[in-house]
Amino acid sequence: MNFGIHTGQQDAPYEDFVKAWQMADRAGFTWISVWDHFYEAPNRGGDSPTYETVAMMTAAAAATTRARIGVLVMSAGYRPPALLAKMITTLDHISNGRANLGMGAGWHQAEYEAYGYTFLPLKERMNMLEESVHIIQSMLANDTTTFNGKHYRVREAKLNPKPVQAKLPVWVGGGGEKRTMNIAARYADGWNIAYVPPEVYRRKIEVLDQWCEKVGRDPKTIMRSINTGFYLGTDKKSAARGLDRMAEDGFNVERTGPGMLCGLVSEAVEQIGTFQRAGVTQMNIAFRPPFDFDAYQAFIEEVVPKFR
Repeated sequence: MNFGIHTGQQDAPYEDFVKAWQMADRAGFTWISVWDHFYEAPNRGGDSPTYETVAMMTAAAAATTRARIGVLVMSAGYRPPALLAKMITTLDHISNGRANLGMGAGWHQAEYEAYGYTFLPLKERMNMLEESVHIIQSMLANDTTTFNGKHYRVREAKLNPKPVQAKLPVWVGGGGEKRTMNIAARYADGWNIAYVPPEVYRRKIEVLDQWCEKVGRDPKTIMRSINTGFYLGTDKKSAARGLDRMAEDGFNVERTGPGMLCGLVSEAVEQIGTFQRAGVTQMNIAFRPPFDFDAYQAFIEEVVPKFR
């Protein structure tokens, strides 16, 4: 089992994120990511401090030396794909070949409208995602790219310099079985899903494998990962507080609890084992402010070594 950390960059001073990233890097975590929001999630009217995504990815790259730097996920509607290809390639040079790009269709309607983006119906947002991933993958691989889509167009677009790494991974995030996983099977280097219990994860990877078979792709060529909420505590009091925070973060504790790490840190070993038996090999703990660094350190010391 490989571990990563996913930090939603809101509700905390910048220095706390640096501390969380560096703890993960020193502990041998293989992945550090942020999310892509202008407003806090869940939405509180945009009143909570929320840092910009690409700047935070760059900061994470500068603050660490080993873990791969990613985003789960960029909204396809916020940045033209050619610009995004340039951004992520620049980050790859800053990070010395550690950049990953995650793409999704986007969902946060309030921030779309507040920042002047049109919140299209889901079908159109999925079309934007597909066009974006297609253009980005072409620009990463080819000398020039020309594409005329409904939402995005490029003409003999060049991407220089190319990334440091031979293949900069492009991930697609989401569990939609008709479109999202189809797009992942056709275009993505990796696929991620968030906050689902082990049995759902098992079913989703079966669907992904089926899509790979339909499009003639070897399923083994697609990396897979899962995000799980981190609501652990070092004692009963902090564990109970973690359940309260899960609800405050907008999750239904009874419905989504099986897709989270919750309870005592010592209980996480069995919880992770259940995910591992369902086929999870990369688990990114979603570490949301206010950070419980004591629980995080205990997780690093007591739980992670049991999966080495």
